[in-house]
Amino acid sequence: MTNNDPLILTTKLEENLFHLRERFVHSEDFIMEYLHLQGKESYLVYIETIIDKKLVQKRVLEPLKESGISNNDEKQALSLVKESNSIKELTQRLLEGCCIVLSQNSDLAYIFEVPVFSERPIKEPETEGIIRGAHDGFVESLSTNISLIRKRIHNPKLKVKYIYVGNDSHTKIGLIYLDHIANKKTVSLIEQKLSEINMDIVLAPGYIEEFVSNNTSIFPTMLSTERPDRIVANLMDGRIAIMSDSSPGALIAPTTFFTFYQSPDDYNSRWYYGSFIRFIRIMGFLISIALPALYIAIVSFHFEVLPTEIVFSIKTSLENVPYPPLIEALGMQITLEILREASIRLPSRIAQTIGVVGGLVIGTAVVEANLVSNTMIIVVAITAISSFIVPITEMGSAIRLLGFPFMFMAAMFGLIGMSFFFMFLLIHLCKLESFGTPYFAPLSTLRWSEMKDTLIRVPFPLFKTRPNDTMPQKKNKKVT
Repeated sequence: MTNNDPLILTTKLEENLFHLRERFVHSEDFIMEYLHLQGKESYLVYIETIIDKKLVQKRVLEPLKESGISNNDEKQALSLVKESNSIKELTQRLLEGCCIVLSQNSDLAYIFEVPVFSERPIKEPETEGIIRGAHDGFVESLSTNISLIRKRIHNPKLKVKYIYVGNDSHTKIGLIYLDHIANKKTVSLIEQKLSEINMDIVLAPGYIEEFVSNNTSIFPTMLSTERPDRIVANLMDGRIAIMSDSSPGALIAPTTFFTFYQSPDDYNSRWYYGSFIRFIRIMGFLISIALPALYIAIVSFHFEVLPTEIVFSIKTSLENVPYPPLIEALGMQITLEILREASIRLPSRIAQTIGVVGGLVIGTAVVEANLVSNTMIIVVAITAISSFIVPITEMGSAIRLLGFPFMFMAAMFGLIGMSFFFMFLLIHLCKLESFGTPYFAPLSTLRWSEMKDTLIRVPFPLFKTRPNDTMPQKKNKKVT
């Protein structure tokens, strides 16, 4: 495209074709097909690799040759999307899988939607499996993903705004919210941050999250999910969803710490079981960040807190180990992360074998070689299992990283060091915000009435109000 490229079409067909061709120079899949419509010289323009040629022939070419585009009924029958005279818009539409018709002595182009982007079938996300409830998940098509949401919310107040980001990729982003519930200021803030993204290419929600959240904390302040039911539940609470074309992931904002510990299973089970599992997840958080550090602190400084029998057992297992507990823990944790990363990259069947056999072989070998104690193997195994209980992957990753500074503080200062670091962590969580929402609410704000869906999940008849942390327009829910 040259600097003097016009922004709108003219009545000269040759000029219009030239400027479109110039934008797609050296692209051999850019096709301009000659047509003769209603006595006018015309051209059908499209990118052949992203349109359905059979659909073009059936819904565009055949009706055009029979009747042309003379009235509104015929336009609708032709699957006409809209008319436009903007070269920039026409270029974008071509890249989205549309074809356009240009005619002599006309400064308008007709746009037809005939895309053929390949799509994988809808299935449950591998990282967010549940026992009861819907087993569908998002795919790499924004329109399909929005349809899964509209399938669950039949309300005209469900709003979808499209924003294009990426100077070169022009990625289509969907901003989704309920107009009568979501906080208007939060919607405007997120929309503004999306429009301010200045990057050549945006491929996935992860790119968007770093620009929009402005978060330097180890904790994620936007929830990432591939489940439609999770998105719908959060929309009903007044939150906002951000979805990207060509990616199955969606972002939810604003969020709190406890949002990451909620799962659709909690609401598909009886409230007392859902509360029990929620409590187990919170306990898993504490175990995964503190158990290796607690072992290091006790073995290094505080043997007196253990019963005598356990002290002798641990001393026996440590007798021939040449390294201090910190080196033991670091070595096993890093080895576990290597195994985890390897199992992700390998094909699923091989990955299962690597995970089980690798863990057994390495665990047995290091104990027999007196490199690590039996007790440390047990501690690391419990820690790993506890970190995987978190429903959201990003929070699980943050938890595993947090374990390392805890271990260093325990190795240097024992239980006192752990206590100081835990206090620092609590202060950080209380100060952190997600789009104006206190991240550790309702604990940081001491709103005990808001505790009904945090550490526990109360019965549905008690869900009479939406959470304050989303600052919803409509506070009350209809519950009978």
